[in-house]
Amino acid sequence: MPPVIEFVDPNSGRPLRSADGSLAGADGAVFPIVAGVPRFCAADNYASNFGKQWNIFDTTQIDGVGVKDNISERRFFAETGWSPERLAGLDILEVGSGAGRFSRVVLERTTANLYSVDYSSAVDANWNLNGGIAPERFRLAQASVYELPFPDDAFDRVFCLGVLQHTPDFEASVKALVAKAKVGGEIVVDFYPIRGWWTKIHAKYLLRPLTKRVDHDRLLGLVERNVDWMIKLSDRMTRAGLGPLTRFLPLVDQKTLPDNMSAAERREWSVLDTFDQYSPEHDHPQRIADVAAMFERAGAQVSHAGFVDFGAAVVRAVRRPD
Repeated sequence: MPPVIEFVDPNSGRPLRSADGSLAGADGAVFPIVAGVPRFCAADNYASNFGKQWNIFDTTQIDGVGVKDNISERRFFAETGWSPERLAGLDILEVGSGAGRFSRVVLERTTANLYSVDYSSAVDANWNLNGGIAPERFRLAQASVYELPFPDDAFDRVFCLGVLQHTPDFEASVKALVAKAKVGGEIVVDFYPIRGWWTKIHAKYLLRPLTKRVDHDRLLGLVERNVDWMIKLSDRMTRAGLGPLTRFLPLVDQKTLPDNMSAAERREWSVLDTFDQYSPEHDHPQRIADVAAMFERAGAQVSHAGFVDFGAAVVRAVRRPD
C-alpha cells in the first residue's frame, strides 16, 4: 500500500495539491518540486555544508557500496531498539537523512512506509541512490526540522540520527520531532554527548570558530591536502602511547572509523568525517540527562537515555497523551 500521509504546508498545516511541477496551497503558497523532490525551504541555508559533503561522498557510508559490512544497518537497529518485524507496515518519519544511509536500511530491511526530510541538498544524493528501491513506500522532501511538511500526530515512529547537534535550537528540534509522532508513537534520537569538562578541550571546538567561516570548497581542499600526514602522525602517536593527545589533531578520531578498511577507504572516511567536524554552522553537544528532560517537557516519556553500541548517546521516548 502506498504512503497515505500527504504533504502539507509547513506554515499553515493545510493540504497541498500538485500544480505545474510544484505543490500549491489554497492560500497561494507554492513549493517547487526539483529533480523529483519537493522543496519546503531555501536552497541556501545553514546546512549547505552537508549538501556539499553528501553529494560528493554520496556512497561512502552506504552498506555494501562505500563500506564492506552492514554498519549502517547495525547502527540503526542498535540505536532505535527496533526490529524489521516491529516496523512492518508502519509510517516512519526520518529527519535529517543526509545521503540516505538509514533511508536505505528502512527501505531494504523493512516494509515500513518511509517519509524522510533533510534541510540540505543532500536530498538529491538520497533520491538518486534510494528513490528506485521502493518508490511506493518512500517520500522525500527538503525541509527544516522546524517546518516539517507533514501533519502533527501522524507517525508511528520518528527517528533523527546524527543531526540534532547541528541544529540551532536543540530543544526546539526535540519538540518538533515529538509533535509529529502519534500518541504512543516512539521517537529516537542520537547526538554528540558532553562526557565531562574535557569534552570541548578538543581541536574541533578550538578551531571551529574559524573553520566554520571558511568557504566550503577551500576547507575541503585543506582537508584533502593534509589528511595523509595527519593520519600517519595519529598512528605514530597511538603506537607511542600518546593516543589521548590525538584529540588536538584537526583530524577525525581514527578509532571511530569502521574496522577492516583499506587504506583508500580509510582516507576517504577521514576526509569526509574531518570535513563533517569542521564545516557545520552549528555543533552543540548535550548532556544525556538534559536531552531526556527536553523530551519530558515536550510531552514524551523517556524509555532509554544512555549510551549504546557505536558509542552513541541515545534517547528513546514515547509520545504521551496530551
